[in-house]
Amino acid sequence: MVLRRRPQLAEDVAASIRQQIVTGALEPGSFVRIDETAAELGVSATPVREALVSLRGEGLVEQVPRRGYRVGELSRQDVDDIFWLQGTIAGTLAGRAARSITPEHLDRLTALNDGLRDAVARSDTESVEYYEFEFHRFVNKIAGGTKLAWFLLGAVRYTPRLYATDKRWGEDAVRSHEELIEAFARRDVEAADDVMRRQFRQWDIGAESTPS
Repeated sequence: MVLRRRPQLAEDVAASIRQQIVTGALEPGSFVRIDETAAELGVSATPVREALVSLRGEGLVEQVPRRGYRVGELSRQDVDDIFWLQGTIAGTLAGRAARSITPEHLDRLTALNDGLRDAVARSDTESVEYYEFEFHRFVNKIAGGTKLAWFLLGAVRYTPRLYATDKRWGEDAVRSHEELIEAFARRDVEAADDVMRRQFRQWDIGAESTPS
């Protein structure tokens, strides 16, 4: 994958490397070679260095004197903690959204879920990611929890994108969204919170391929 040149290039490089780490493509103990990574992504060495400094701050890589950057351990507990954090924040936001939902909101969420259903049926990974992201973004917008949504977005960065290629997960997500929309229609705060937490726990499908 070649990244397009734009101002946040270092962030894009960091996102690419981060996904390779959380999916296990880059194994613990392996080194991230700056020149090789730059060539692979079609960028100069500078944004790769900046990205690695950022990932070092996140604890995903460590700097080894005279050898470069080495991938750190990502334990099963780390993965569990990430999904717990995502589910807790997303559930809280869904509960808040249930209090202020409108018929117009329900129509928009239904349309987004219909788009997701179609994308899953066509195995269109890019569209699955788009509709899944937009569905949750709209829920967060309804909730109005800007700061919480920001923390959630930060946590989602560590979610392996393997879920978008898993048709069973996609079908489960569509059903989960239907349950959430039904809870919203009833203005059932507790049910909306529970449904959202359960969906985020389903994202753990890639855990078996994650280093332990």
